[in-house]
Amino acid sequence: MNPAALSTVSCSSTDVPTTRSRAHSTQHLQPIRQFGCGCLRLNTRQLQRSRKQKFDTCFVAAVEAPSAASNTGELDASQELNTQDLYKRFEQLLGQYSYSYKQGDKVKGIVFRVDQRGAYVDVGAKAAATCPSEECSLVGVQRATQVLKVDDEREFIVVRDEYKGGEIRLSLRKIEEEICWKRVAQLQEENVTVIGKVVSINKGGLMVEVENLRGFVPMSQIPNVENVDDLMDKSMPVKFLEIDQERERLVFSARKAADSKQLKTYNIGDVAEGVIQSIKPYGAFVDLGKGMSGLLHISQISFDRITNVGSILSEGDKLKVMILSQDKDRGRMSLSTKKLEPTPGDMLRDPQKVYERADEMAKAFQERLAQAEATARAEGVQF
Repeated sequence: MNPAALSTVSCSSTDVPTTRSRAHSTQHLQPIRQFGCGCLRLNTRQLQRSRKQKFDTCFVAAVEAPSAASNTGELDASQELNTQDLYKRFEQLLGQYSYSYKQGDKVKGIVFRVDQRGAYVDVGAKAAATCPSEECSLVGVQRATQVLKVDDEREFIVVRDEYKGGEIRLSLRKIEEEICWKRVAQLQEENVTVIGKVVSINKGGLMVEVENLRGFVPMSQIPNVENVDDLMDKSMPVKFLEIDQERERLVFSARKAADSKQLKTYNIGDVAEGVIQSIKPYGAFVDLGKGMSGLLHISQISFDRITNVGSILSEGDKLKVMILSQDKDRGRMSLSTKKLEPTPGDMLRDPQKVYERADEMAKAFQERLAQAEATARAEGVQF
């Protein structure tokens, strides 16, 4: 920066604009505390580094532009750069570095202040954005300080864009809500039983809370109980019937969860026949009938390495799988075809061979497992 140009800046407080319109248009200059030693000092406690770097860049450009013109003779030597001109130039350049956001946008920001009303966040706009306390968490909190602190860098969703008022409203609760919807969708795919807490009761059924989201259990999906009112504030196992994030609709069945406890019990090493229900990047879900399903993880399909499940399996494929584990309480099973391969890689080269020899390979596996258990007991090791 040209020292000569800086020395011409008037440091008198009377030169600083004080009109309401000027104060409004320079809300972003609130952290500026004083002029000293020919330069602006920024209060870095309430200003994150990227904002300070942006201000510095604008300020340098604002000062050096007229300075360069002066050096080339475009300005008269006696002409003095005043504070008003500097502010005007500064605001023009600052606009080039500003960002515009609209409702629904996801933005990253740094918290620079937290009080009883909420958190104040720097997202790169001219004015600070705010995240009210009620939008700081999906789990109700009374104060933003329970969730956020100064210098926290988080992702938010813009819930209100008010550039006329110079304010952007943010929500951290919406981000958490999206994560919860993804989680329940995954749980539904895995056909697991989850625990829901009854939060209200009406003539139509129960309202339960699962993964911080509220859903409905119709009366037709509640097992026989003497008094439904006794279920208030109690926890109960439920299974997913419907998930609609767009309509914010969750429907559960307590009856289906109760029926799953009566399902057949498998032992490790048992062979079951099923149909591919759905394909995922991490594996395939197999319908084993009678309301039972399990996950055939990508690592359990074959001894050979697989990068694309869809290239090996398709929805509707019939296959035999080995039971690796069963969680009756959650209605979840882990499956394998890898352990049924007569030769490593047969699931890729000849899946029909694996199907035909599944029982034979499972019997050999169970014999090896029994031998390993016997050896462990003989050595005094708890198996």
